[in-house]
Amino acid sequence: MRIGIVCYPTYGGSGVLATELGQALAQKGHDVHFITYQQPVRLNAFVPNVYYHEVQVPTYPLFDFPPYETALASAMVDVIKNNNLDLLHVHYAIPHASAAYMAKKILQQEGIEIPVVTTLHGTDITLVGKDKTYSPVVAFSINESDVITAVSNNLREETYKTFNIKKEIEVIYNFVDVERFNRKPLDAFKKVLAPNGERILLHASNFRKVKRVQDVVNVFYEVQKEIPSKLLFVGDGPERQHVEELGRNLGIAEKMTFVGKQEQMEDIFAIADLFLLTSDYESFGLAALEAMASKVPVVSTNAGGLGEVNIEGETGFMADVGDVKTMSEKALEILSNDDTLGAFKERAFKHAQQFNIDTIIPQYEEIYRRFCKDC
Repeated sequence: MRIGIVCYPTYGGSGVLATELGQALAQKGHDVHFITYQQPVRLNAFVPNVYYHEVQVPTYPLFDFPPYETALASAMVDVIKNNNLDLLHVHYAIPHASAAYMAKKILQQEGIEIPVVTTLHGTDITLVGKDKTYSPVVAFSINESDVITAVSNNLREETYKTFNIKKEIEVIYNFVDVERFNRKPLDAFKKVLAPNGERILLHASNFRKVKRVQDVVNVFYEVQKEIPSKLLFVGDGPERQHVEELGRNLGIAEKMTFVGKQEQMEDIFAIADLFLLTSDYESFGLAALEAMASKVPVVSTNAGGLGEVNIEGETGFMADVGDVKTMSEKALEILSNDDTLGAFKERAFKHAQQFNIDTIIPQYEEIYRRFCKDC
């Protein structure tokens, strides 16, 4: 099949999933065309059958804000016509689904029918979608999609509660390449962070308020009182400065390491003992799944779709949002005993295998074939 994928090219979950999906489809022989404003961060190696089309957004004095959605729709039209695409798969509702609707209508005037699959990822529904500035367009473009998918049952129900959606929303979970993330730790890297064999706690995010990263610091503060440990942060964003300041105020800054945005997460997860995810809301929790695939148990909030990923008492523990006391106690329960930690690691890895890429990709292919009967 010839598939167009429209996504954000950044480190967020929707862009990561879309890029990994496209590369996996290409490895199965499909032609995959990425359409976005810059090369996706996970598209960092040559893969046959993968093509990247950059959306050019000219600037004119008339426009205070360059009209990306219009440029994107025009780029979609060109890529579809020039490459005879079978369908478009757009990730994150706004502005991708609305731009796809515009492109579809333009092409219909030329006798070309292009099916649109829209995958909802989370904040496009729970945050941006609820903003009255955007909600009518979000609801309309979702309803005009030929197929709608969501990455968790929780997000599916949130979408129905938020919008008047008249079509079935199909759940296809996020996925992970278990083989890629099942790595042996790099001893040199681990010794730099934990030279005396300290436990390594890890958090990775975009440091937005919804992630409640200060709670990560407060959990670690309690853990390090009882167990020699270090805290590793991956990512960057608006809350990082406040997190660093909190570490200094608590007197634990020297036990915290920030490595910024990183692409080779499999090497970082491999040295961790515990992953902390303290968010107000997660539609799924892809980072938690990647941790489990790396044999790292998870202590998280019970918000959103996290309960579909992190199984209480099996792969880790969950607590109410903001309940630092419980999360600290559960982290200590996992880390205080090697046998206990080892058991959680193995169960986390076993659970992650249910979300392996080889299981999920065929579910998307089945959807595509509804519109590509001869493929």
